[in-house]
Amino acid sequence: MRRAIELAARGLGHTSPNPVVGCVVLDSAGRTVGEGWHRRAGGPHAEIHALRAAGERARGGTAVVSLEPCNHTGRTGPCARALIDAGIARVVYAVPDPTPSATGGAVTLAEAGVDVEGGLLADEAAAGNEAWLTSVLRRRPFVLWKYAASLDGRIAAADGTSRWISSPESRADVHRLRAAADAVIVGSGTARADDPQLGARIGGLSDDEISQPLRVVVDTGATAVKAGARVLDGTAPVLIAVAEDADTSHLDGLAPLVRLPRAAIGPGLHIPALLQVLHEREVRSLLLEGGPTLAGAFLAAGAVDKVVGYLAPVLLGAGPAALGDAGIGTIAEALRLDVTDTARLGPDLRITATPIRHALPEEK
Repeated sequence: MRRAIELAARGLGHTSPNPVVGCVVLDSAGRTVGEGWHRRAGGPHAEIHALRAAGERARGGTAVVSLEPCNHTGRTGPCARALIDAGIARVVYAVPDPTPSATGGAVTLAEAGVDVEGGLLADEAAAGNEAWLTSVLRRRPFVLWKYAASLDGRIAAADGTSRWISSPESRADVHRLRAAADAVIVGSGTARADDPQLGARIGGLSDDEISQPLRVVVDTGATAVKAGARVLDGTAPVLIAVAEDADTSHLDGLAPLVRLPRAAIGPGLHIPALLQVLHEREVRSLLLEGGPTLAGAFLAAGAVDKVVGYLAPVLLGAGPAALGDAGIGTIAEALRLDVTDTARLGPDLRITATPIRHALPEEK
């Protein structure tokens, strides 16, 4: 199963809006005879790749899959039926499929006489599919907030300069996050200050090998994005989110727009409405790279599922903080985090954490 989970990870950034899935087929003697993973949306699923590799050696054997085999016909056929037709005698899967149209594969297999076992290494497999599972269970994209700051929590100096607080190693890691996300989002402050391009660039890979994210700018008053902005360079799709009453005449023909209601309290747009629009556009994972105002709005809306902070061994003393108003008034209201990983990237420290209140025990 750990091998199946490892194989599934190879599909990250390429399978959305589908999950990442890995499969290992063993023959009747327990020897590995086929491996596969879901490589792209619309293409064969992991089980199909593994069964093709195994051929007749799959008959009487075992299929180990990181996600319950699907039970429906979409752009591809049902994997449960393919396993039955291949003569698989036993199926072990990690995570049950919560999709209403696809669930039931385990029942179909069992009714056909296949020995079925679920739940093996479920937490590990679910972690690899966290974006997809969140999108299915919560009907919104999985949101990862990334920020880079000095050791005293500043994202820029007092004069506004911010290039570069973090190291080249940390910046390269951010491009990895972008390539794995369906969309990356910034606010009007970041758009004005940095004129970001927001594309993914990974050393050693060609442009054709990298999945570029949808680039989203929350430009509430339609004042930050103008002709010539780097985000409009055509290397990846772009979407400008503006308020319903914003004057957008100067943006005609420059980029697709979406009009959304303003936030009921504070500046910016209504975050749940924004997330709904992105989910409808098949965005399952969203990388939040905005500044403190946008990050605070997402946190206040309870819409941050993971935090990745890059802390540089630098002290600035003054300048903007990484996080703005998040609706937290007292220490008792503080959003507590569970640190799940720490790593050194050059001189920097990368900390990965998940909000404790955002665990999904009722949805597991």
